[in-house]
Amino acid sequence: MKKLLYLSAAALFVIGCTNSSTEEGNTDTTATTNDVVQTETLQEEYDETVGTGKYNETNFTVSPTVDAELAKKGDAIYGAKCQSCHKTTDERLVGPGFKGVSERRTPVWIMNFLTNTDEMIDVDPAMQEELEICMVRMPDQALAEVDAHAMVEFFRENDGVK
Repeated sequence: MKKLLYLSAAALFVIGCTNSSTEEGNTDTTATTNDVVQTETLQEEYDETVGTGKYNETNFTVSPTVDAELAKKGDAIYGAKCQSCHKTTDERLVGPGFKGVSERRTPVWIMNFLTNTDEMIDVDPAMQEELEICMVRMPDQALAEVDAHAMVEFFRENDGVK
């Protein structure tokens, strides 16, 4: 029920904010309506444990222990790309702190988010709520698969996985 209400509000917001007038003074909502229907379809199919993207439980898994070499690489990526907006604690900076992310989200979801950021923000209800709090959309970091995997290992290590 909450999703339906959210989608209706989103649809009204999108239609209300993106209508364009034609030369005759009529309002053209065809493209906007199609966008809303596409977003609703994506959200109906959305699995909050997997996210949306090319990764799933069959093509991406992690070992029970952290890959220390990848975690070290993830730490370097954090320093270069993430540190200005995120802390490794649960404290919010521009975006949320990273503490506990590997406990709240599956490795597959994290991989999909890091490699398909824009679409995930558009369809994930929790990311929509986070966006309303942060008021800043996380930019796509253009991470390669190995770099995203390194970040997964960095998050796991940060959360105490040995």
